[in-house]
Order: sequence, then C-alpha cells, then structure tokens
Amino acid sequence: MKSVLSWLIDLSRRFTRTLDWPLCAALLILMAASLTVLYSAGGARSGGHLAMAQGIRFGIGLSVMWAMSRIPIVRLRAWTPTIYAVSLLPLIVVLLIGTGKHGRHWLDLKVFYLQPAELLKVSLPLMMAWYLHHQVLPPGIKAVFFSGMLIVLPTALIMMQPDLGTAVLIAASGVFALWLSGMPWWWIGVAVGSSAIIAPIAWFWLLMPYQKDRILIFLNPEDDPLRTGWNIIQSKIAIGSGGLFGKGWGHGTQSHLDFIPERTTDFVFAVLSEEFGWIGVVAILALYLFVIGRCLWIAMQARDTYSRLLSGSLGLAFFIYVVVNGSMISGLLPVVGVPMPLMSYGGTSAVSLLAGLGLVMAVKSYRPVHVR
Repeated sequence: MKSVLSWLIDLSRRFTRTLDWPLCAALLILMAASLTVLYSAGGARSGGHLAMAQGIRFGIGLSVMWAMSRIPIVRLRAWTPTIYAVSLLPLIVVLLIGTGKHGRHWLDLKVFYLQPAELLKVSLPLMMAWYLHHQVLPPGIKAVFFSGMLIVLPTALIMMQPDLGTAVLIAASGVFALWLSGMPWWWIGVAVGSSAIIAPIAWFWLLMPYQKDRILIFLNPEDDPLRTGWNIIQSKIAIGSGGLFGKGWGHGTQSHLDFIPERTTDFVFAVLSEEFGWIGVVAILALYLFVIGRCLWIAMQARDTYSRLLSGSLGLAFFIYVVVNGSMISGLLPVVGVPMPLMSYGGTSAVSLLAGLGLVMAVKSYRPVHVR
C-alpha cells in the first residue's frame, strides 16, 4: 500500500512539475470570481448556463496552460517562426468569410467561434522574442526596423477587420518586447510623437464612423445619453453606486434591470464594482497585480534572452489589457471592446491568455546548461 501511495505521489509530482503554483492559485481565484460575477450578471434565467459554459472554457484553458508549460523552451524557440506564420493565416481568412457586428472579427467553426486576433496575443510575443534573441542587444536601427515589420503585419490585418482596440493591444505586446530588449527611451518618444502627427490622418481616412462616435462620446457622453453615451454613463453609475462594500452579490440594480449593456463581456467589471464595491475591486486588482508581478519576476530569473523577453512581454501585455478595460468602464478611455482578462465571458480570450501564462511557466521550469 505504501509503495502504491509513493508511486501516486511521484506521478503527481511529475504531472505538475512545470506548473507555477503561486501563479496557478491567483488564476484559480480570478476564475472563481469571474464565475461568481457571471452567475449574478446573467440573472435567474441564464446565470447558471453562463457560469457553466465559462467554467468549461476555463477547464479547456487550464488544460492548454498545462500543455504549454511542458513544452521545452528550446523546442518552442525552434517552432516559433512556424507558429507566427500559421497564426497569420486565420487573420486573412476572417477578412474573407468572417462575421461580426461592425466588421469581420470571428470565424464560425460550427463547434465554436474563433477570434483569430486572439492568437496573436501569444504568437507575436513569441516571434519578437525569437527575432531579438538572435540580435545584438540593445537593438540597432536595422533590428528595430525588422521588429517593426513583424508588429505591423498582424496589426494591419486586424485593423482591416476593423478592430482598432485589439490591433493596438497586439501591437503593444510587440513593443513591450522591444522595450525589454533595451531599446532607448527616446526612440519610443519619437514613435509616440509620430503617432500624434498621424492621428489627424487616421481620423479622416482610417477610422470607421462608429469608432469616431466612440471617441466623441468618450469626450462628452452626455451629448447622447440615450444612445451612444448610454454604455459609459450606466457603467459609471454602477461603479459609483457600489460604494465601499457594494450592494451584495445578486443585488446589483444596474445589471439586473438591464441598464448595463454587455454586462457579461466588456462591462462585467462594472457589475463586480456595483455588487462587491471598492473592497472587491481592490481585491481583484491585487490579484491582477500579483499575476503581472509574477510574470516579470520569472522574466528576471530567466536564463536566456528568448525566455526573458517572452515572459516579460506576456506579463506586460496582460497588464495593458487590465488597464484598458478598467479605464474603459470608468470613462478614462473610449469604449474599444476589450474584455477584462479572465473575468469577461468568452472562450478564445480566456484560452489564449492561459496559453500565454502556460508559456511563462515553461520559462520558469527551463534550466539550460549553457546560457547566452
């Protein structure tokens, strides 16, 4: 009996040896909080179904995370160019046969809907880390130029859907890898300044009418409180009405009386704010901060350039997703349709994020004999 127990314990250790348990614990708490809020946001009719469906998606995502954590970094590095190239193909296909409310964002695979842009949340940081791993750091003008091309290609394809919010976030994940590689700050300043110069051109030639409306309503939502300004006004009311301790689980009036549109997806954090108050918001933000900090700590401990840039850029990308959604629901940024990581309802986003965090765990378990 003792030998069987020892065998089971040894098997369990081998099965889970690549997982980072502090990071896993934080993610599990976040997912439990998400299911709790989604159950309430869905109401008596659909709350249970939403929570169960999202729970299944989380289960798939955790399985993918475990699988990603077991990939040897050397093998992953060798596969990276192929992964990047393959991830670009659905971005082209979705432009031809995709579906969506304001364009072509989703592929109907009959079993589930796939948002191809989500794949780039993982493949672009992988490719940037692979390319910069083979360069002399800090990168020179040539390396920065080719890195920019790697970022521009998927960003342009996503903007053609059109999906400006996701395109900017995907581009940011690539820029983070460049920044972590030692690119001078003044180069970043030049890029930001160039963006400001290009902004008027983008307004007249690149932005769709609904995107312009979002920016105008962001500046003054009271101009159209019953139509385009409705989302952000109701979201801010929900956040403010939660107070310090919230109204209690299942007692949010803004969500249960259907004042908050998209309350299970883009604005799910407003539901959490109303029902659990400032205390609940701080607790969730602390968990997000821990996840981001853990990714950066693992990046600092990494033994080679590829691993360091990959873990660091994935952690900072996670950070920007949280900041953009939190700023959006509180009126600090225009509404851009970016979900709150591991809180909003949706499968593609959750699975891609957990896959990326699985790669961070793979970095932690990687211990090369010879390092660069």
